[in-house]
Amino acid sequence: MDPLLDFTGKVAVITGAAQGFGMLLAQELAQRGAKLVISDINEAGVNKVANDIAASGAEVFALQCDVANNVDCKAMVDLAIEKFGRVDIGVNNAGVAHDFHALHEIDEALMDRQFAINVKGVQFGMSHQIKQMLTQQGGAILNVSSMAGLGGAAKVAAYSMAKHAVIGLTKTGAVEYGRHNIRINAICPFFTLTKMVTDMADESMQSKMSLGAPMKRLAEPKEVVAVMLMMLSPANTYMTGQCIAIDGGVSAQ
Repeated sequence: MDPLLDFTGKVAVITGAAQGFGMLLAQELAQRGAKLVISDINEAGVNKVANDIAASGAEVFALQCDVANNVDCKAMVDLAIEKFGRVDIGVNNAGVAHDFHALHEIDEALMDRQFAINVKGVQFGMSHQIKQMLTQQGGAILNVSSMAGLGGAAKVAAYSMAKHAVIGLTKTGAVEYGRHNIRINAICPFFTLTKMVTDMADESMQSKMSLGAPMKRLAEPKEVVAVMLMMLSPANTYMTGQCIAIDGGVSAQ
């Protein structure tokens, strides 16, 4: 296997793994030799993903996790330590979007939900992953932000605020823990055809959204996951503090 894509023996924890990026990344890492602990608030969904991965011969454990709950986030890392003795990779992927609203219509309850899941969930995950990685002289963490975290995002102000915060956490973590060989990066996808987007926007809306990208289409989930693999690669040892746009050329305009 190409060393760039060889995750043999690496232990990865992934939140939001019942579908979308989290599910596809878990499948790809398992195929490349990783051992997995995956979680989602959707217990039945994440158990099914784990069973499918296990059927291929990979080592995987699943648990229900509400990332807005610090105890749940700790339990996920604790399970990885109990079963595998370490955590080499942490992927803080779980997140939620919200319906389109003008900024002046965003209420406190909506902001609270966005920050509880999209910001606190990332911070809780990073905190417990880093504590373990400090004991083993290194690791790689990947957070899922958004193009909405790199610039303004009309009609999704609360989501944009939260995803900007994820970038702040990512960069700060990279500065604090680089000397400990802990790499912390983030991806910033443009609209991607995950369930989150298809639930929010019908085909007509998706077509309009695609006009914002020079490539004139939305991303396929597998295209984003390919970049996630590169960023997490054990051979990618000097990249940290980066928030990479996967955007079909949007940021080049």
